[in-house]
Amino acid sequence: MDGRRGPYSPPDLTFERAMAAELGVSWVAGVDEAGRGALAGPVFAAAVMLPFADDLLLRRLSEVRDSKLLSTAVRERLYGLIREEASAYGVGSASAAQIDDTGIVSATRQAMAAAVAALFPRPQAVLVDGPWRLLPMHLNLPQWPIVRGDRLSLSIAAASILAKVSRDRYMTALGEQFPAYGFPRHKGYGTAEHVLVLGRLGPCPEHRRSFAPLRTGLF
Repeated sequence: MDGRRGPYSPPDLTFERAMAAELGVSWVAGVDEAGRGALAGPVFAAAVMLPFADDLLLRRLSEVRDSKLLSTAVRERLYGLIREEASAYGVGSASAAQIDDTGIVSATRQAMAAAVAALFPRPQAVLVDGPWRLLPMHLNLPQWPIVRGDRLSLSIAAASILAKVSRDRYMTALGEQFPAYGFPRHKGYGTAEHVLVLGRLGPCPEHRRSFAPLRTGLF
């Protein structure tokens, strides 16, 4: 599904309410990922179910946006607020080794499925950020894939924040185990600093060896 809206419109509950009405269900989750394009560390996913019948929810979560549009400080603050307001939330991840073994798309689906599986009560339908569905082997529930869903659906935007903050915290902690790589600063993405250190030290066990430039043997 390709939802289109003005560039400055905040995410809302249109998709949640439409899906619930069309399917006759009460529990709709939004799911999103973080870290898909990084060179190191896991891919994280989060799933969030919001009380979409609450007319005041949009006001209380008025600052929630796609996590990429928010500063670190705002994401950290909203992380706690989302968990307070959500009917349920869950976080899942897939390691660098899983990514190398199965590919990033499959690993992302596994992380998303794990996040949905952590929800209680169990959702009856799922809004998925992006153009593709989770496979039945991962999640056998009605799904609506929404392109740019983190800009459109409030539950997906909330999930993007939980996934991003969870992964950032993981990568910051990983910096204590591998201090030379600067993970707390770049969170495993291919910044100039990160690539320079890779050239000097080579990869650590948390690097994704199936990703270029590691796959090409430059490091």
